[in-house]
Amino acid sequence: MENIIRKKIGIMGGTFDPIHVGHLILGERAYEQLSLDKVLFMPSGNPPHKRNRTGRASDEQRIAMVKKAIRGNPHFELSLAEMHEEGYSYTYRTLEALKEENPDTDYYFIIGADSLYSFATWKEPARICRACTLVVATRNHTPVKELDQEMNFLSGQYGGKFLRLDTMNIDISSELIRQWLKEHKSLRYYVPDDVIHYIYENNIYHSAREEFRTDGTV
Repeated sequence: MENIIRKKIGIMGGTFDPIHVGHLILGERAYEQLSLDKVLFMPSGNPPHKRNRTGRASDEQRIAMVKKAIRGNPHFELSLAEMHEEGYSYTYRTLEALKEENPDTDYYFIIGADSLYSFATWKEPARICRACTLVVATRNHTPVKELDQEMNFLSGQYGGKFLRLDTMNIDISSELIRQWLKEHKSLRYYVPDDVIHYIYENNIYHSAREEFRTDGTV
């Protein structure tokens, strides 16, 4: 009987409000370290009653920014699996649906250290563990020893497989980017140029300016 080669797909989930280089670096590092076939960038949905959140990007704008950010990388791909009329999706449901649709694929769900420490509060953590391998990226200078201890504990609790992503500590967040916009600080090198232009052109995060320079300042 011929052996079937299983596909290995990474998933970068998040609001991407906006997407920044930290997301892209983690996706690329996971692709390399785990020998993935590709990485899905999966924006999370918003409930219908929160579609137009004040001072935030709409679903359509977040999708557009992800498209611009990953354009040109052949192993990055946009996934709209969590963009639907019902709004928020539980991670376990998304993963189980993907596995049912693609039984020949192993999924690697990429999370930050902060998410690891709150993993027990997620909906159905044991089902998440059955549906994927959790890939943990360091963040906020979390000691590696503590990270490994937490991964071992959660693995025992839920029967899951946790892998630590060997990557640099990237202390950047979408919240920080939004704050910089309010303070008129440059986003250059922190956010892809095409995304910076899109933010200013569409006045996202109330960031309209009379003039926009290529360095992300006015």
